[in-house]
Amino acid sequence: MKTLKILLLSFALTLGAVAITVYSGFVNVAADEPHSDLVYLLLEEVRINSIAKAAKSIEVPDLTDPELLLTGGADYEYMCSSCHLKPGQHESDLSLGLYPQPPNLAISSQTDTANDTDNFEATARNNFWVIKHGIKASGMPAWGKTHDDQRIWAMVAFLNQLPSLTPMQYQVLTAID
Repeated sequence: MKTLKILLLSFALTLGAVAITVYSGFVNVAADEPHSDLVYLLLEEVRINSIAKAAKSIEVPDLTDPELLLTGGADYEYMCSSCHLKPGQHESDLSLGLYPQPPNLAISSQTDTANDTDNFEATARNNFWVIKHGIKASGMPAWGKTHDDQRIWAMVAFLNQLPSLTPMQYQVLTAID
């Protein structure tokens, strides 16, 4: 009986602390002030593990088709480059204004995994899942609501090549007719 009282008291105190935190306005949600190191670490771990688990069973198609690269390039230019940047670009108004700041995919280490099939496929699966489903409260939209899987795979194929592109190559591949 004593253990039950302690558990109920602990639950009530925890619930009270959560309510105070939620309704007090104490938590700063401003995008121009970073999370504490602990909160950032926890959010990063949740994001990484959630994406990996959700993407684990996705089958990666052949991403070497040049047509995929061209289709994905045009979509990247139109939908992604203002946040995730282009080769030779280090910041944009959007990339600076978002928190967490989106990764600069033009300098990503994704090409470092190109010779490691397991990492390459895991990265491709994760990228596909993120593009399709987005990330809550990050500014990353769920493009799967407006784009079919083939078009999303084209963006993944382009992302695999993006870090190795020069600004001139990028301009050619992303030219929209």
